Amino acid sequence: MNQLRLVSVATLSIAALSTMTLAAEVSSKAPPLSPEASIATMQVQPGYSVVPVLSEPDIEEPSVVVWDGNGRMYVVEMRTYMQDIDGRNQLKPTSRVSRHEDTDGDGVYDKHTVFADNLVLPRMVLPLLDSVIIGETNTLDLKSYRDTDDDGIADEIELWHEGGDRGGNLEHQPSGLVWNVDNWIYTTYTGYRLRFTSGKVVTEPLQFNTGQWGLTHDNVGRMFYSTAGGENPALAFQQPIIYGQIGLRGEQVDGFREVFPIDNVPDVQGGLARVRDDNTLTQFTGGGGQSIYRGDAMPSDFDGDLIICEPVGRLIRRAKVVDEEGRITLSNAYEGTEFIAARDPNFRPVNSATGPDGCLYLVDMYRGIIQEGNWVRKGSYLRKIVEEYELDKNIGRGRIYRVDHESTRRGPQPRMLDETPTQLMRHLSHPNGWWRSEAQKLIILHGDKSVLPELIRLAENADQPLGRLHALWTIEGLDAVTPELLSKGMKDSDARVRAAAMRIAEPLLATDERFDFLIKDLGKDSSTAVVIQTLLSVNHGRHPKADAITDWILIANQDNPNVASIARQYRSNLEAIIAERKKFAELQSRNKELADSMVRGRVIYSTLCTTCHGENGKGHPAPKGGGLHLAPPLAGSPRVRGHKSRLGRILLQGLIGPIEDKTYADGLMMPLASNSDIWIADVANYVRNSWGNEASIIRPTDIRRIRNESASRIGPWTLKDLDYYDPPALENRSEWKIASNANEDNLFKMIDGDPSTRWDSAARQSPGTWFTIELPEPVTPMTLVLDTRKSNKDYPRGYVVEVSEDGTIWNDPVAKGYGNQAVTRIELDAPGLVRYLRVTQTGKSNVNYWSVHELSLHAISRDSAPPVSMAESLAKMEPKALAEHAKRDGDAQRGATLFYGATISCAKCHDPDTGPRLGPDLAIKREAVTDQTLVEAVLDPSKEIHKDFQQVSVITADGLVLTGFPVSENDDELVIREPAGGKEITIAQDDIDDVVPLKVSAMPTGLVNQLRDPSQFSDLIRFLIEIQDGGPETMNRLKNGR
Repeated sequence: MNQLRLVSVATLSIAALSTMTLAAEVSSKAPPLSPEASIATMQVQPGYSVVPVLSEPDIEEPSVVVWDGNGRMYVVEMRTYMQDIDGRNQLKPTSRVSRHEDTDGDGVYDKHTVFADNLVLPRMVLPLLDSVIIGETNTLDLKSYRDTDDDGIADEIELWHEGGDRGGNLEHQPSGLVWNVDNWIYTTYTGYRLRFTSGKVVTEPLQFNTGQWGLTHDNVGRMFYSTAGGENPALAFQQPIIYGQIGLRGEQVDGFREVFPIDNVPDVQGGLARVRDDNTLTQFTGGGGQSIYRGDAMPSDFDGDLIICEPVGRLIRRAKVVDEEGRITLSNAYEGTEFIAARDPNFRPVNSATGPDGCLYLVDMYRGIIQEGNWVRKGSYLRKIVEEYELDKNIGRGRIYRVDHESTRRGPQPRMLDETPTQLMRHLSHPNGWWRSEAQKLIILHGDKSVLPELIRLAENADQPLGRLHALWTIEGLDAVTPELLSKGMKDSDARVRAAAMRIAEPLLATDERFDFLIKDLGKDSSTAVVIQTLLSVNHGRHPKADAITDWILIANQDNPNVASIARQYRSNLEAIIAERKKFAELQSRNKELADSMVRGRVIYSTLCTTCHGENGKGHPAPKGGGLHLAPPLAGSPRVRGHKSRLGRILLQGLIGPIEDKTYADGLMMPLASNSDIWIADVANYVRNSWGNEASIIRPTDIRRIRNESASRIGPWTLKDLDYYDPPALENRSEWKIASNANEDNLFKMIDGDPSTRWDSAARQSPGTWFTIELPEPVTPMTLVLDTRKSNKDYPRGYVVEVSEDGTIWNDPVAKGYGNQAVTRIELDAPGLVRYLRVTQTGKSNVNYWSVHELSLHAISRDSAPPVSMAESLAKMEPKALAEHAKRDGDAQRGATLFYGATISCAKCHDPDTGPRLGPDLAIKREAVTDQTLVEAVLDPSKEIHKDFQQVSVITADGLVLTGFPVSENDDELVIREPAGGKEITIAQDDIDDVVPLKVSAMPTGLVNQLRDPSQFSDLIRFLIEIQDGGPETMNRLKNGR
C-alpha cells in the first residue's frame, strides 16, 4: 500500500509564515510550504524518499540542474519567468546560473556562488573541461563562461557558437544541450546538432529534430524527446534521431499517457476537458524535463527507467523501458498511480537528472503559475483558475530534491577535472552512467592521443560491456577509429557493443569492402537491435549495395514487423530529405528569401506543429481513436494555400470549430501571437510550400500589418469570419475594361469565360509588356489569377502588379514575383479601394509568349464590412430588444435542437434529466427571471450568477482548496457539488479554514460565437422563454420535437 504522508495544521501554518520574507504577498488559497512540509504532502512509492538538498533563498525559479567533472552543481535560475499573471518583463536580463557545492559530503549543498549573472532566461548548460556553455532565450548563440580564479564566479565570457537570433514563445525554444554517447551535442528546436572537434564547434543538419522542454539519452545513445504542447511525454526514441523520427505502433502501451495526480487544482491549459470529476488531470499535458536513470544508487530494476516530470499534474512518472524484439516500449511502473505525486499546488517538477552520487535528482520550480503568459490571457479558462487560487502570488522559490531508496548508498564526490586522461579512463567502466559519460567527454576534450593504446585495450578487453562501448566512442571522438578495431567490435559478445561498432563504421562503409562479410553476419544477428542498426547503417553510410543488403535483411527477418517498419520509415525519411534538398536547391536559385525562410520554418514546424498536423502535413490520429484526428491536414488546405491575410489571422489568433464539416479532437488551434513576426512568417512559408502546396512568400512586414489590423479581435477565428479575407472571384468581368500595349484585339478573350481562347503578347516574352484592368467600381483586390492551362508554358517569367484609384497615378507595386506553372496566383497587398490594376511582364523567354486564357480577380467589395464576432455583435444591442426579437421571430423548436445539440451543448449542464449539476433547471419558474435576464445570462454568464450555482472555494485546514456549488450546510459539515462532473463532496466544518464565493460563472463567455447567425440566437432564447413560461412539460415536448 502507498503511504500518503500529510502535513499537520501547525506545520502548514509555520510554513506559510516562513514564506513572508520571500514575497510581499502569497496566495491565501494555495500558500507556499517549506520543503519539508511540501514533501509531507507527497505520495511516494514504498521504499523511496524525497530529500531536499538545495532551496530558496539560495536559488529561485530553478529549471535545469547539471554537474561538472568535480561534482559541482550548476542550477539554471529563470528569475524573470512569470513574475506576474501577464508575464511582464520576462526578458529582463536578471536571471542567472548559480554554482553549488557540497563541502562536507552530507549530500546537502552548502556553498553557493552566482556563476553567471544578468542573463535572459537561460535554458541550457553544458560544463566542459575548463568552461561552461550557456544558452539563453531568444538566441541560438552559445557562450562559454570560464572561472579563471576559482572563486565560483565566471570572469571570462566568449562566443562559443554563433547561431543568431531566435524568436518565438519562450516555451517553444531550444533546451537540452546534451553531449550524447556519439559525441554530438543535441538540443530541441534546432535543425542541427553540434560537435566540438579540433578546437572548434561544427554543426551538421538534423532534418527531423523535434522535442520541447527536456532531452535525455540512454546508455547506448538513444534520445528521448517530449512535446508538452502535443501532450506527448515521449517520442522519437526508437532509433537515433539522425535516422529521422521513427515510431512504432504500441511503443507507448495503452493508457500510458493517462496520469494519476492527487492534487485537485484544475489549472490546466486544456480546461475542463483535461480534468476528471475530482478536478485531477487526466493525461500528460506538461510532460517534460525527462531523464533516463543511469545511476547506481537505486535498486537494479530502476536502471534505464525513464523519469518524466509533469508540473501541471504535480507528479513524477517512472516508466519502464523495454526492448521487445526491436521495439522499445514504455509503460507505467505503477499501474493506476505514480512514482511521486503531491497535493501541494506549488510543487512544479520541471526537470530531472542522474547525479554524480548515483541518485535521482528533481528540479522543483515551486511556484503558482506554471504556464507561460500566452496561455493565461484575459478571458481564458486558465486565467480564471489562476486568479481564483491566487497562484500568481507564489513566486521566487525553488527546490532541488534527491530521491533515495532505503538501500541507497551515495557514491563519492568526483574529482575528474583534476585527473589526467589516463586516470579518467578507469571511469569508462563505472557503474554510474554519469561517470562514464563525463569521463568520455573529458578525455575527448583533453585531446591527448597518447592514451589511445590503453583505450583500444579497453575497447577490446574491458570486463564491463558498457566500458567497451564507451571506449569505442571515446576513440571515435579522438578521430582514431580503424577498420581493425571496428571489426573486432562487430564480433563483441555484447549486442550493444556490436551495434555501436556498426554505427561508428558508417563513414567507412561506402568505400571499405572489409566490412561486407561482417555485415552479412550482423544482418542476421541474434539481437534484433543489431539487425536494425546494420540496416540503418548500410543505408546511412551509403554502402554501394545498400538496397540489396536491405532486401535480404528484410527477408531474413520477415517474421519481425518491427524491422520492416523501421526500414520503411527510414527510407521514407531519406526520400523526403533528398526531395527536400532538391526542392530547396531549386528554390534557392530562384527565390533565396523564400528558401531561407522555409529552412527556418521547417525547424519550427518539426518541433511545434508535427504532433498534431504530422510530419507529412496530413494530421495525426487522436490518441483515444474514435476516427478523429488531432488537427486538420495542411497538405492541400485552402486556408494554407489561400490569401496570407487569412492564414496570418489563424496563426495570430487561432481557429475554432468544425472544418469542412469535420470535428477534430483538439477543436482549437492555439494563437501564436506571442511569437515574433519573422517566426510566424517562417512557419507560414514552410507550410504554404510543402507537401505539394505552393504559394507566395509571406514576409514579416505582412504579419506585422495583419497583427495591427486584427488587434481588436478577441478569441479565435471561425471559418465563416475568415472567408472575408479570401473572397470569391468577382462576377462582373463583362463590365471590365482591358487595355494593353500588345495584341489589343484579343484582350477580351482573357475574360470571355472560354478557357480555350486566349490573349497573348504576340511575341516571345521580354520585359515591358503590360495590360491594365479598369473595374466598374472600387474594390479591395486580394488575389489575381492568370490561368494559362491551355498554353502550359506561357506563364509570366516575371511580373509586377500596380494599382491606382484613377488610372493615372500608380501606387508602389503591390506584388512582385514570377510564374512557374500554368496557373499563376498573385496575392496583392493593396492599400485599400482601387479601380485600376496594371500587370507588367518583367521576365524573358526565348521560346514562349505570355498568354492568359482566363483572368480572374478575387476582391472585397466596397460594401463588405470586416467580420465581427457573434458575441461582440450581440453585445452592442440592448438585451431588451434582443428578447423582444426572439419572442417575435424566434422558433422554439429550432432552439430546442440547438440546446440539445453538440454545437453549444447547453443540455450538458442544464438538462433536468441528468440532474441539476452545473447549471439551474431552466424549466423551473423563477420570479426574478425575465426574458431580458435570460438574454443577459447567455451573453454575460458572470454578470448575475444564480444563487444555487455560485461557486465557492473551500480552503481546508490542511491547505487544500476545493471548488464547487454549495448543496447543503449544517453545524457539522458542508456539502459542495464539484463543477466538472457533479460529484458531491462532504467536508467537515472542523476541517474548513475559509469559504470564499467566486465571481466567475462556470459557464464560459462567448459560447454564442459558435452559432451560425443571430437568428439562431433568437431561436435559442425563444426556447428558453418558452420553457421558463411552460415548465417541464413544454421542455419535454420541444425536446421530443412536438
